[in-house]
Amino acid sequence: MSLISYLRLIGAHPRFLSFGFTMTFAASAGQTVIVGTFGPAVRGEYGLSHTEWSGIYMIGTLASALVLPWTGQQIDRYPLRAFALVVCFGLAFASAFMALVPSAALLIVAIFLLRQMGQGLASHTGKTATARFFHIDRGKAIALVLLGDGVGKAVLPVLAVLSIAAFGWRETYGITAVILAAGILPLVWWLLRGHGAQQDSLAQAGSGSQSPAREPEQWSRKQVLRDARFYMLLPAVLAPAFVSTALFFHNLEIAAVKGWSAAWMTGNYWIYAGGSILASLASGPLIDRITAARVLPAFLLPIVLGLLIIWAFDARFWVLPYLLLVGLTSGVGNTAVTSLWAEVYGVRHLGAIRSLAVSLMVFSSALGPLAMGALMDWDISVESICVLMALYCVAATGLMLFALNGYKHPASAVEPRR
Repeated sequence: MSLISYLRLIGAHPRFLSFGFTMTFAASAGQTVIVGTFGPAVRGEYGLSHTEWSGIYMIGTLASALVLPWTGQQIDRYPLRAFALVVCFGLAFASAFMALVPSAALLIVAIFLLRQMGQGLASHTGKTATARFFHIDRGKAIALVLLGDGVGKAVLPVLAVLSIAAFGWRETYGITAVILAAGILPLVWWLLRGHGAQQDSLAQAGSGSQSPAREPEQWSRKQVLRDARFYMLLPAVLAPAFVSTALFFHNLEIAAVKGWSAAWMTGNYWIYAGGSILASLASGPLIDRITAARVLPAFLLPIVLGLLIIWAFDARFWVLPYLLLVGLTSGVGNTAVTSLWAEVYGVRHLGAIRSLAVSLMVFSSALGPLAMGALMDWDISVESICVLMALYCVAATGLMLFALNGYKHPASAVEPRR
């Protein structure tokens, strides 16, 4: 990991990288790591069981996944600044709606809005715009942008716990809505001022640090759907969404089973975020040097080890390596998966292709909490559930290795099947 190369990249594109950071940070409002923190308070107010709350979360998340392929591809059609501002406004509205939601039934709508605007479009906007703008330095640029996600996961869960205790869960989401509308939205407007002209200037130059020697074939989404590799990669690509969403959604329940306090669990999320940040920064230059396809096959190993820690140990110390290992998988995966789609399928239709993949991730993240909640309600232990998820990750890794066997560098990428 070259600090100098990162500093040079930041110096060359400070505002655009800050925009990407801001979008991934703002996406935290709709991420499971935050929504799950509100779970006990929401369940208590409406008298919901684990399965009922997980089911509400699943329905809202699945609805988000269904529309995301359409909403996500709009980033290919509209100016980035306009698209990003609409997303920021939508996320502020979603937070306000969650603060005011009057019934358990309308929680489905609130979850849909939060997942669509947060986990879906805010994160998608930051990552897709970065992957499209950068070529040679794509891995490092995405790693820098993902610092927003890491910082959000490090500080916001514990702040949410403290705010819920001090003010209440509705008031906490109300505060979030105000911050998004009065702070994040105008910041994004300023950071992207003049971005269109800058992008046109780079395109007219035709060379430079962000123009590749040779781009891969520009696949359409229809062509990707006919590519067998895409389907073989999906189980591994979707594994972190399924597993980590289930773990973080039920984080306080896991803590209770293990005898850990809520403050101890959420207060150590900085370990998870730190692992994610370090893994992302370390993998960025590696991706630029040897491609994402050669980095990805090992990325599920840390989360497998983290799951086995939950299975084997109860002492409170083990929270630390558990969160670190899950963070390592998150950091490498977030950086490498976004780079992989751009490497293999090109950037012209990246919004449409990535929104399809993100939609499937959202679908997977909807199933994770429900599956784990149902298994817990059926009196299957947390430890046994973790073993099952670890076995799934191992099998998915094997399929990914098979799919990427003989992978060629993007510069020599083969044409898609017609």
